[in-house]
Order: sequence, then C-alpha cells, then structure tokens
Amino acid sequence: MLNPDRLIVEIDKGLRTLFCQPHSMRQHPDAMLNEAPLDDAGKKRAAALMRVNHSGEICAQALYQGQALTARDPDVQKKLEHAAQEENEHLAWTAKRVKELGGNLSVLNPFWYTGSLAIGALAGLLGDRWNLGFLAETERQVGRHLQSHLDRLPAQDEKSRAIVAQMYNDEIGHADMATTLGGADLPRPVQVAMKLNSKVMTSISYWI
Repeated sequence: MLNPDRLIVEIDKGLRTLFCQPHSMRQHPDAMLNEAPLDDAGKKRAAALMRVNHSGEICAQALYQGQALTARDPDVQKKLEHAAQEENEHLAWTAKRVKELGGNLSVLNPFWYTGSLAIGALAGLLGDRWNLGFLAETERQVGRHLQSHLDRLPAQDEKSRAIVAQMYNDEIGHADMATTLGGADLPRPVQVAMKLNSKVMTSISYWI
C-alpha cells in the first residue's frame, strides 16, 4: 500500500511538472550556440516540433512517476527516479526552446499527463520485468521519433537540433538501462498499440 506521505510527494511532483518552470542541472545543450535566422514558416515548424517533444516529456514524467510508484524493487525505483530527473531536464530544454521560437506549449498537457500516469502505474503493477520492458520499448520508440524530428527540423536551426540530439542520447541510455535490469520484450500487439497511442499524442500536440 502506498505511503500517504509518498502520495503527497508524488502529487506535488505532478503539479510542478504541469504548472512550474522546470530546471536543468546540466547546461542546456544549445547554450553555446547562436540563434540562426529562420523565416516564419521555419520558426512555426520548429516550434510545433519542439512543442510535441515537450508534451512527450510531460508523458515521460508521468510514466516514470507511475512506474516508480508501483515498482517492487527499490533499486529499480531509484533507477526510474534518476531517469525521471533527466526527463525533467528535457522538459526544461524544450519548454525554453518553444518560447524562444515564439510558440506555445500544448493546452492538453494535463490530459497527456493523467493518461500516462495511469499507464505507468499499470505497467508497474504487472511486475518489474514487464515494467522495465515497457520502459525500454517506450524509450526506443521515442528515440525513433526524435530521429525523425532531426530530419524535419530546419537545417540551420542548430539550437533545436542540439537539444533533440542530446535527448536522443539520453533516451537510448534509458532503454539500455531498462534492458540491463531485466526488462522483458513486449508482445508485438502491445508495441503496435503503443505506437498508435504515441501517434495520436504527437499529431494533436503538433497543432495545439
């Protein structure tokens, strides 16, 4: 049974994720890069893509939180919490970049957060092996998604590209961590369902 004090802490984390300015312990990947001149269409496209990435990080925070809440192994919990900290840094990087490009964050972020929290908690209840397998597959799919964004971002937008590239490296590291800890390979139908769910979120977040 979840400790009431732990529940309060997790609720606080959720509110901070959705309504507070996130902070990064690491230097932002684009900190040393100059802003490149972009036309209006390029700025709009880059802002939309980075908004999608920000919403993805909202989902990641909720998934990790839900999984950590129901994980059995204390070591797994610690690993999930560490990965969530890196995801929180991604949240800070993408939020800042969206605003620099003149865009807005998705108004549906509370919805994405709530749904992802429930999915993460369910994955944790299935046991650490499946919990970690779900995490590994999620991060692999996110990695492919980020690679596609590197293809779609304006070539001269080095700041956005630096952020996405570092996020990709971190996500692949999380996937490797989950596999090393004993994550199971998910059945193909589950992988397909995850892709479809991700497609819905990314498609909607691109616009609102």
